Amino acid sequence: MNDLCKLSAVTARRLIGAGELSPVTLLEACIARIETVNQKVNAIVAKDYDRAIHEATVAEKDVKKRKHLPPLHGIPVGIKDLNATKGMRTTWGSLLFRDHVPTEDEALVARLRRAGAIIVGKTNTPEFGSGTSTNNLVYGPTRNPFDLERTSGGSSGGSGVTLATGMLPLCQGSDTGGSLRNPATWCGVVGFRSTPGLVPHENRTLNYTHFNVQGPMARSVSDIALMMSGCIGNDHRDPLAGPCDQMSFLDLEAADLSDIRAAWTEDFGGIAPLDNGIRNCFQELLRNLRDTFQSFDCRNPAFSDARDCFWTLRCVNYLAAHTNRYEQHRDILSPNIIANVEAGLKMRLADVSKAETQWRQLYKNFQTFFEELDVLIVPGNATPAFRIDDGIPNEVNGRKMENYMDASLIRSALTLTGHPILALPCGLDHLGLPFGVQLVGRRRGDLNLLRIALALETKLSKINGLQRPQPNLEVLVS
Repeated sequence: MNDLCKLSAVTARRLIGAGELSPVTLLEACIARIETVNQKVNAIVAKDYDRAIHEATVAEKDVKKRKHLPPLHGIPVGIKDLNATKGMRTTWGSLLFRDHVPTEDEALVARLRRAGAIIVGKTNTPEFGSGTSTNNLVYGPTRNPFDLERTSGGSSGGSGVTLATGMLPLCQGSDTGGSLRNPATWCGVVGFRSTPGLVPHENRTLNYTHFNVQGPMARSVSDIALMMSGCIGNDHRDPLAGPCDQMSFLDLEAADLSDIRAAWTEDFGGIAPLDNGIRNCFQELLRNLRDTFQSFDCRNPAFSDARDCFWTLRCVNYLAAHTNRYEQHRDILSPNIIANVEAGLKMRLADVSKAETQWRQLYKNFQTFFEELDVLIVPGNATPAFRIDDGIPNEVNGRKMENYMDASLIRSALTLTGHPILALPCGLDHLGLPFGVQLVGRRRGDLNLLRIALALETKLSKINGLQRPQPNLEVLVS
């Protein structure tokens, strides 16, 4: 039964559709893995086994009746605890909602259900998704399966660990400054931040900001594409959403890398902090990619204002989302939320105007930068996963971090571009922890980026030391 937990979502869906795998049997294997492993890592924090088993039973009957089957039919999925799930505890990692049980699904959850997904449980997150380490006062920390003393990353850390340990084949995450890419990198899985609006979000705090994106996490690029077919849609409640073709992501084909114009940057020309050990791992990867692409050289985008621009606009988002909570419940909010709100309260309208102007120019420059490129390759994280007890690094290579987001600039600067970004695992770093990169594609070129990522994933799978890492499950058995 445990072998079923190794199946890719694409393979499982094919077997289900052919009547060769029972959705009930697959779900039972996932539940068995959860009950065996989750206690050590604390990734899945709420469960809905009864409804999941019922839906798997119905899914099995639909196969036998030869009914038309949607793309995710019978596939178990985990939902990040920032999304409302009907009848299943949803806390946003906050004591303010510790006993909250929604009466309706959020739109993304509803779309996934309509696509055939079986929602098994909720994955852990820092409070309101604020932080690069998944920890909160409701459920506690989620631990990295490669080293239980270290963080899983955040804010989609629960989803990253769930996938890495084989508890579920697909999970949902979300990303502002790298909340999906960060745990994907530190847990050795794949995460996809699509072009903003492709996965609509009806609860967007500010209408016309492309900061927050929801999307799929999985163990392979093909599985990401499969889950995208259930995530995307057109929802008039999201002003960034528009017409799309859900079925275009099915049956993903790999690109021919010899036709791809690629570039790389280590740290945006010294703009982003980067640990020397991670830099060395990245350089080794680049050596293995020589002669892979049509063109491949170092190019640094114009990101000199990215740090201050992102921090200011992030604070605007936090003031919009959390000012009332800060005023009424400051004593039980996480330090990250307090820091963001208080920084925002000290800013002037002129600061926001300056940041918006910087953002406009950065976006414009990046479009020019990408005119002759198909993909930009960037380190996935600035540092290895840090120890939970140590907290977010205060310095990187002796460079002081002024706020808790500074060590995330290698990811957050890319958020400002509005381009799709995929986190791809590439073996282990110098500490024996998962290492990975970010692949940045052309704006609205999500499908082509996935095709490039699939080809690169296939190439890396054949290079010793660069395959997707897998944790030792024997260490995690309760």
